[in-house]
Amino acid sequence: MEISGIHHVTAIASDPQANVDFYTGVLGLRLVKLTVNFDDPGTYHLYYADRVGHPGTILTFFLWPGAPRGRRGSGQVTLTSFAIPSWAVEYWTERLAEHEVLFQGPSERFGEQVISFADPDGLRIELISSTCVSAGKAYKRGPVPADYTIHGFHSATLCEEGYQRTAALLTETLGFKLVQHEGNRFRYAVGACEPGAMVDVLCAPEESRGRIAAGTVHHIAWRAADDQQQREWLKEIARLNYNVTPVIDRIYFHSIYFREPGDVLFEIATDAPGFSVDEDTEELGSKLQLPPWLEPGRAEIESALPPLRLPSVARSVSP
Repeated sequence: MEISGIHHVTAIASDPQANVDFYTGVLGLRLVKLTVNFDDPGTYHLYYADRVGHPGTILTFFLWPGAPRGRRGSGQVTLTSFAIPSWAVEYWTERLAEHEVLFQGPSERFGEQVISFADPDGLRIELISSTCVSAGKAYKRGPVPADYTIHGFHSATLCEEGYQRTAALLTETLGFKLVQHEGNRFRYAVGACEPGAMVDVLCAPEESRGRIAAGTVHHIAWRAADDQQQREWLKEIARLNYNVTPVIDRIYFHSIYFREPGDVLFEIATDAPGFSVDEDTEELGSKLQLPPWLEPGRAEIESALPPLRLPSVARSVSP
């Protein structure tokens, strides 16, 4: 069994249109799936990623219109960090300023340049200069020039009251290794130089508990290569006495969920089948997709969802 890094991060947003405009129009990500929250089908679930939605590049949102702001704190993912090429830092500071996005930095962390800002709901986002970028997977048909595009996740930051039990789960069970350490920030990495292969644990006993609502992360998902590996993970997580769920079909991947010792909700998701399972690659994100069990109620679901102006569909996108 091997976790190969972050599969996706799921957060909460309050305004569907502002969310689409920011992540596609400002950050230049591709909307690869427009669907609903399978557990709450009266609300959108939006997926942003690279050109085809490779694991390690996927940021998703549950849309709760009118939701109050949450509170970032311990027991949460408090920073979601994307990788950009080392030469793109100046471009991104200029772009964020042009779009009137307040940002901090560039500052240095672990020898890399970090630009920090918030999305329209206050979700904390970082762009980090990285040598681990793969031009072959970046989305190049959005508003950001190809040389400067986001290349999937760099890492995520888990804010913890204490770090030792979480660190033990990461290293002794999930296969991560401690690679860097500065003050109360511990960086762990797994596998090769792939998107999302790192996670930081921030030991912050002074922080109050976070509260999930708009502008906060709901959960972080780790990559399992296939269904067989996921079943093995299910057995192992259960053996360690975590209250793990059975396998749940999310159409685009299969999932199990459990809370780590610091109370961050962890998911282990399969790489397959991917986002082209219900629409052509060239048409990703162009229309509302529903799972088979919700399809009979499509008319009612569509009437309950607020209208959404989508970005133009990119053509001639190959896997």
